[in-house]
This record gives sequence, structure tokens and C-alpha cells, in this order.
Amino acid sequence: MKILKTRECNACREIEKIKQSLNPLNSSPDIRTTVLKIIQDVKKHGDRAITTYSKRFDKAHLSPEEFQAKEKEIEDAYKHVSGKFIKSIRLAIKNIQTYQKHIRVQNVKQLRSKGALLDTLYTPIDSAGIYVPGGAASYPSTVLMNAIPAQVAGVEKIVMVSPPKEDGNIPPERLVAAKEAGVSEIYKIGGVQAIAALAFGTKTIPRVDKIVGPGNVFVTLAKKEIFGYAGIDMLAGPSEVLIIADNHANPSFIASDLLSQAEHTPGISILVTFSNLLAKQVTSEIKHQIKTLSRSAGTSECINKYGVIFIAKNLNECIMLSNTIAPEHLQIMTQNPKTVLSKIKHAGAIFLGAYTPVALGDYIAGPSHVLPTGSTARFSSGLSVNDFLKRTSVITYSQSALRNIQQDLAEISESEGLDAHTKSVKIRLDFDKKKSPSC
Repeated sequence: MKILKTRECNACREIEKIKQSLNPLNSSPDIRTTVLKIIQDVKKHGDRAITTYSKRFDKAHLSPEEFQAKEKEIEDAYKHVSGKFIKSIRLAIKNIQTYQKHIRVQNVKQLRSKGALLDTLYTPIDSAGIYVPGGAASYPSTVLMNAIPAQVAGVEKIVMVSPPKEDGNIPPERLVAAKEAGVSEIYKIGGVQAIAALAFGTKTIPRVDKIVGPGNVFVTLAKKEIFGYAGIDMLAGPSEVLIIADNHANPSFIASDLLSQAEHTPGISILVTFSNLLAKQVTSEIKHQIKTLSRSAGTSECINKYGVIFIAKNLNECIMLSNTIAPEHLQIMTQNPKTVLSKIKHAGAIFLGAYTPVALGDYIAGPSHVLPTGSTARFSSGLSVNDFLKRTSVITYSQSALRNIQQDLAEISESEGLDAHTKSVKIRLDFDKKKSPSC
């Protein structure tokens, strides 16, 4: 893991190099061409294209009749997980539901002014599709963090797609999590073909209004391409953490958090401190702890390639760097973390104090772990219940209120050359004049 002093390098430029090397939007033209071809094939050939690509990329031989996980498969999944796992999943669901209900926006009070009445309605979308990646891990947490916010919003139909193993099955942990989270339908497909199926629909797989959930570079680019046919949550890149720490922080805690991000392979791990001693202690701890990890080889390679420790001049410079980088996860491990918090402007999620690791947010605390990466926390937020709600304004004017704004409206509409707008007001007021009895 590199140690760099801010007075000797451009810290932001160093981080930008790492981020750009991992940014899915910087992918090669060949990858983009492949993504577009798969999307067009699914749009044109539907289930037949999905069968072909599932066989090619997932090595799973599934007919359209086998795409959907049957109720028997889901029931059997419960036999292959422990009671302790189910208990933990249900606790996580309870915490996520509690938090999402707490932050759900409500219909606001009516705004009244001289005969004008303004309302705002928040209504859920009809359907949502959640993408849960495959790979070496099972990712039941990803199921919960995407499905529960939709459920709390009141989305009637929640469809999950997830790549199967070569035997055509989805890991039982994923199926149990989906059942517990109230997912309506589960389909054993992944990759670009799954995103395209959700966006356009096939004979077997329903079209949805919004697609959420993380994935590899192909999935991310597919979400970018189908946006407009369906909504999406964000274009997420690799997971990242930035830790602000002072000389009071525990180096073993910091090392464990940096490694937990590197474990994503790839994951970006950054420590910003003004303590030379802490930087050396953390480096030593990383070397010691990494030997105990089950994925030590990949984690070691990742933290050496995408991990960096910056030694700043002081705490204020640490905060400035964090605000410039706008990390997905920000941990504040200082003597007075709330004082630092008051100066933070950009972060996907913030974890305060020595006993608040990012793992809490990943699994059980309550906020969704689907968060903005690659500095997009400058202008966006993590996934929540409110992303599954639509805001609709409701406007009601009385005759007198319309008359009061007639001239001002006409000034603006006629300056744009849109006199039909002006006349749509005038015709109503003239009509009412004709109805009025003469003196």
C-alpha cells in the first residue's frame, strides 16, 4: 500500500488515476459494442436470445420455461441455510424497513394563496427490477438493500434477476433473502441480457419501470444504454472507502476497514491522516491481518494496486481532500468525529467513530448499501425508498385567482411567441363574462 505526502504530490490527481482505471464508462469500444449487440438481440429475439447468452456466459442450459425460480426451489432453499442465517436476515429486514419508513417522504400540506391551491402527491412506481450479481459470493445483502426500499415504497411488483450457477440454480441464500424480502418473481438470468429483458420485456420476463442494483462493467453499461426505456438507480463503479483518522485512532481497526473494501477485488481503499506514525502502524497491521483472510491473494493484490495512504499537513487538509474526492463510504475515526462531520460536504454514507465499520452499512444498519461511487456523491445520493416514488404536482385555481395572474402570464407566454397559451386563459375569463348578467 502506497504512502504519499500531500506536500509532495497532487493527492486528487493520484486518486483520479485509480478511479479512471476502474470507471466502467471508460471501457473499451469493444465492450460497448458487445453490450449494444446483446441488448438489440434481446429486444428483437426475446427469450431465444436470453437462452443463447445464458449458455455462452453463465454456462447454464436453461429453456424459457426454466428461467423463473419455482416455488418448490425456493422452499427447498430454506433447507440449505441455517436457522441462524434466517434469523439474521429477518433482523436486517426489520432494521432496513424501520429506517426506510422513517425517511419516506409524505404528501405535503396544501399550499393556499388567494384562490390558488397547490398539492404534492407521492405515489409508487408499479414495478421494479432488482439485479443481484453472481460470482464467488452469494450476496443476500444486495437482495435486501434493493428490494426492501421498493417494498416500503409500495411497489406492487418486485422482480429479481440474478445469474445462475452452471447447474442452472441460484444459491439458496439469495433465494431465501428474496422470499423474506417480498420479491414477487425470481428469474435465473444475469448479465446484459437480464437488464435488456427487464427494460423491454419478453414472452417470459415482464418489463419493469425501474431497474436497480449493482453489477460488473457489462451490467453497468447495459443500464446506461436502456435508460429512457426504464429508469435506473445509478451507474456504479467499484466500492470505495476513505478514512479520516488522527493520532488517536486504532491502527488495527483502520487496517481491517481498508482490507474489507479491498476484499471486493476491485475496491478502492484510502486513508487520510496527518500522523506519520499512524500511517506506518496501519501498513504493518495490513501485512499482518491480510495473512488471516480467506481471500488473501486477491485482497493483497487489490490493496497494493488501488490502496493509498495520504499524509496531510493537518486535519483541515484531510477534510478538504475528503470533500474533493466525495467517497462512497467515509469513515471518521478522530477524537471528535462530530466536529469533523460538521465540515463534510460530500459522501455516500458516513460512519462515525471507532466502533462503526462500513460492514454495518453493508449488511444490517438500515440505510441501503447501494451508494454513489466515483465522486458522484457530489450530486447524487444512495438508493432509498424515495427512489421508488414519483412526485406529482396538483394545481387548482379559482376564477378570481386565474384573473389575478392573467396579465403576468400573458407577458411571459407572449414573450415566447406562444399566444395559444395566453388565449387558453383569456377564453375562460371571456366565457365567464358572457355568463354574467348585464347591469
